[in-house]
Amino acid sequence: MNIDFLNEIASGNSLFMHVMNTIVLIILITLLITARITSKRWLKINDYLGTITRTINSVRYGDLTKKIEKAELPNSEPLAESLNRMIETLYDREKMVSEYQNELHRQNKLLEAVINSLSDGLVIIDENFRILRATPKISEWFDLEGNRLMGEFLTDHIGIPFGKTFYDLKETEVIIFGDKSSNFIANSIELKLEDKKKRYVIVIRNVTDQRELESLKEDFVATLTHDLKVPIIAETNMLELFLNESFGKVTEKQEIALKNMQSSNRELLDLVQIVLETYKFRSQTIRLYRENIMLNDFLEEIITEMRPIADKSKNNLLLNSPRNIRVLADRMQLKRVIKNLIQNAISYGEAKSPIEITICEEPKYIVIKVKDFGKGISKEDIGKIFNKYYSAAKKFRKIGTGLGLYLSFQIAKAHGGDLTVESKVGEFTEFSVKLPAGSNENVYYGE
Repeated sequence: MNIDFLNEIASGNSLFMHVMNTIVLIILITLLITARITSKRWLKINDYLGTITRTINSVRYGDLTKKIEKAELPNSEPLAESLNRMIETLYDREKMVSEYQNELHRQNKLLEAVINSLSDGLVIIDENFRILRATPKISEWFDLEGNRLMGEFLTDHIGIPFGKTFYDLKETEVIIFGDKSSNFIANSIELKLEDKKKRYVIVIRNVTDQRELESLKEDFVATLTHDLKVPIIAETNMLELFLNESFGKVTEKQEIALKNMQSSNRELLDLVQIVLETYKFRSQTIRLYRENIMLNDFLEEIITEMRPIADKSKNNLLLNSPRNIRVLADRMQLKRVIKNLIQNAISYGEAKSPIEITICEEPKYIVIKVKDFGKGISKEDIGKIFNKYYSAAKKFRKIGTGLGLYLSFQIAKAHGGDLTVESKVGEFTEFSVKLPAGSNENVYYGE
C-alpha cells in the first residue's frame, strides 16, 4: 500500500512536471513570437523615422517638393499631415519671396537705367570722400572707367571753392579736373541709412551750354536796348523842340497830341532803361552812389512827374508824412523803385481812387509805402511777383515785362533793405520799401 501510494505520488509529480514544462514552452514560444513582432515594428518605426529625416534634410537644402507618405503605424497619419502642411507653407513662402525678389530686381534695374540716363552725374561718397558708386556721366567727366573709380578720393577729381566742403554744396560752382573746359554746378545731399554711417550723394550738373546761352542772351539784350535808346532819345529831343515851338506855332490840339506822344515816349524809354539796368545788374557793373535825401522833397518831385499819368485814370496821388525824414540812398535807383511802384498802382489800382504814398519809421528802418485800392494780388501770385519776368500784365491784358518789380526788389536788397507786399483781393495792395536808417558806403549790387 505504501508502494502504491508512492507510485501515485510519483505519477502525480510526473504529470505536474509535464504540465510545467508545457507552460514554460508556451511562454517561451509566446515571448519569441512577441519579440519578433516587436522587432518588425521597431524596424518599421526606424524606417519611417529615416524617411522623415531624409525628407527634412531635402527641405533643409531647398527641395520643397518632397512629401512624407503615410505609414502603417499608430498615430503616424497626423504627424505626416502636419509635416506635409509645413512643407507646403514653406513652399508658398519661398515662392512669394522669390516673386518679391524678382520684382525688386526689376525695380532696381529700372531705377539704375533711369539714373544712368540722367544728364546730371551722381556720385556717392563716404565721410572720408572715398567714392562708393558713380554713374556713367561721372566716369565720362572724370575720364576713368567705372570700376576704377571705386575707392578713389573725390578730392582728386573735383575742385571746390575755398571754405566749402563736399557736405554743404548748394548750387556751387566746381571744377572737374578731367574736363576743365566745361562749367559745372554741384549739390550735396546726406544719405540717412539705418547703419548710421555717413554717406553723401553729390549731384553734378554740366551748365556749359546754359552759361553760353545766357551770355549770348545778355549780350543781345544789352546791344538791343542800347541801340533802342538812341532813336528814343532823339525822338524825345525832337518832341521837346516841337513843344518849345522851335519849328513854328503849335495849336492847342497839336500840343495835346505832342504831350501824349512825349508821355508814351517817356514810358518806352523807362521800359528800355529797366531792361538795360537788369542786364547791368546781372553783370554786377552798377554801383550804388548813396547821398543824403530828404524824403518829403524827393517824393514830391516824383509825384509831380507821375501826376500827368495818374490824371488819365483820375487817381489822386497823396503823400502822408509826419516829418521830413533824411535817408542815405542812391537817388537815381531809389527813384526808379518808387516810380515803378506808383506806375503799378496806377495800372492795377481802381480808377478814380486814391494812391497813398506814406513815410513811416520802424526800428533800424525808414519805410516808404505805396498803397492802391484796386484788384489786389491773389495768394497764389503774391509769392511770384518779385520773380524775373513774372508779370500780372497778361491777366489784365496790359503791357509789361515783370522786370520792374524784380529790379526794384534787387535795388532795395542792395541798399541793405527789403521790398515787401501785402494785399487783399478786391480791396488793396501795399508795397513797402525798407531802407536802413544809417549807412553811407558805396556798394556793388548783384545776385
